[in-house]
Amino acid sequence: MAGSIEKRGSNSWRLTYSMGYDQNGKRIKKQKTIKAKNKTEANKKLAEFVTEIEAGQYIDPSKIKLADFVEEWREKYAKKHLSAKTLETYGYPLKNYILPTFGHARIGDVKPIHIINYLDSLEQDGIRKDNKPGGLSSSSIYYHYRVLRDIFSRAYDWKLIKSNPVESVKRPKVTQNKTEVYTDDEVREVFEKLQNEPISNRIMITLAITAGLRRGELLGLQWEDINFEDRTIQVNHSLQYTKEDGYKLKKPKNNKVRVVIPPNFVLEELRQFHHMKKKERLQAAELWEGGSYFFVFSTWHGKPYYPTVPGTWWRRFINRTGLKYIRFHDLRHTAATLLINQGVHAKVISERLGHADIKTTMNIYGHYVRQADEEAADKLNQLFRPSQQG
Repeated sequence: MAGSIEKRGSNSWRLTYSMGYDQNGKRIKKQKTIKAKNKTEANKKLAEFVTEIEAGQYIDPSKIKLADFVEEWREKYAKKHLSAKTLETYGYPLKNYILPTFGHARIGDVKPIHIINYLDSLEQDGIRKDNKPGGLSSSSIYYHYRVLRDIFSRAYDWKLIKSNPVESVKRPKVTQNKTEVYTDDEVREVFEKLQNEPISNRIMITLAITAGLRRGELLGLQWEDINFEDRTIQVNHSLQYTKEDGYKLKKPKNNKVRVVIPPNFVLEELRQFHHMKKKERLQAAELWEGGSYFFVFSTWHGKPYYPTVPGTWWRRFINRTGLKYIRFHDLRHTAATLLINQGVHAKVISERLGHADIKTTMNIYGHYVRQADEEAADKLNQLFRPSQQG
């Protein structure tokens, strides 16, 4: 057999296959580093290596194109270790930006400078696919960096490349835009306008503001999660939708199941809504599409709402009423700032919102905490300042 093995370290062996000499008398060989417990196992893998080469099935790792490797990465890693939603989200930058730029390149030929140039190009005017002016946002550029880092990390771990070019590129800085929220007066105006809306929409917005639930948590909420006697809502799930898997319930973000106590007026409205939904379920009879699930927010026959439904309704509501526009997700931020303004401790807010830890809360809302603290200091200043003598 025209092959040999060489021990390189603990359980590491280099396989070499000799293919004769070229016209200049230079030896032609293919090499591959593998893991094996002993020499016998290494020789077995050498035999497989030689068989692959002689059968024309062996592909030199340095010649694998990035587009081909992405398919390997998708099947052998991403589908097993990434959530379906994350993989679907990865698909957009891959299809529209990364593969058109790097897909034809050999994976071993991509260098740090190529990654740097690519990330710089994302800032240029005209790069967007929605025809809006300007480049991508800093958070979007970081997301591209994250996808590239994940893919090249797997290529490095699988010994297809000697180094990960993305690791030598400085992580793009993300500029945090100031969160838009409603003031106390604006929240009162929102609730006033909501009184003329269908109860389903009214309660969804109310829960977003008073309980700080995320969109997926609202859509994944079931009636069994609400305990009217204890005045609690248990946030057990988040509803996810992907084209490949359809609707799927998963744990909330950070895997933090939590209990939230809503205001009494919210519970009263939920009681009324529950009564209405039970009647709907009975009337749907054999047309019921919820199976064993009984979602708080669903179509009349029990089918859960598509993820874009809350945001779409919210934008239309804003346009009809003339209220100040904030994103649907900013209703959750409004919930946090209302609590801050009421003097609620950041630790309590962190638990209520389901943050990973209090640091996350302070990173997002630190500005509002400091602002509330300054206002408290000003009030104390007014209280203890000596009165002016005339």
